[in-house]
Amino acid sequence: MANIRQIPVQTLAGTATTLDELAGDRAILLVNVASKCGLTPQYTGLVELQKTYGPRGFTVIGVPSNQFMGQEPGTAEEIQEFCSVTYGVDFPLLAKTDVNGEDRHPVYAEIAATPDAEGAAGDVQWNFEKFLIDRSGTVVSRFRPRTEPGAPEVTEAIEALL
Repeated sequence: MANIRQIPVQTLAGTATTLDELAGDRAILLVNVASKCGLTPQYTGLVELQKTYGPRGFTVIGVPSNQFMGQEPGTAEEIQEFCSVTYGVDFPLLAKTDVNGEDRHPVYAEIAATPDAEGAAGDVQWNFEKFLIDRSGTVVSRFRPRTEPGAPEVTEAIEALL
């Protein structure tokens, strides 16, 4: 597996970077997000995780994806405005990205092999699937979409990395 922290990505603003450059020496919770999904209120929990653990060496990175029933149809500007105005998102957001299929981003091609707590790996199931990545680029946990950001299994996994 390649070090996913070194794979090129693009920010929502169009800047070329890597997860490593965005996160610095912090653990990452990489989450594919969408603005028009029943799970969109999870942004509140993600913002809370950022506020709670950010000062201790952690960051959330959101990855907008329109692959699940077209639930992220907006432009980069619309996505940024929605996230900041509606939920106060202050963590980095990447450009709209394919997380599954032939055009899946290389980061997701690598992390899809990571199993969840039940041992299932493969395609991202839906919006708000979460991957916890340590400082060295290893995916240490995978949480399915319905797992809330503040769930004990998520916070305990984050705590273990800090």
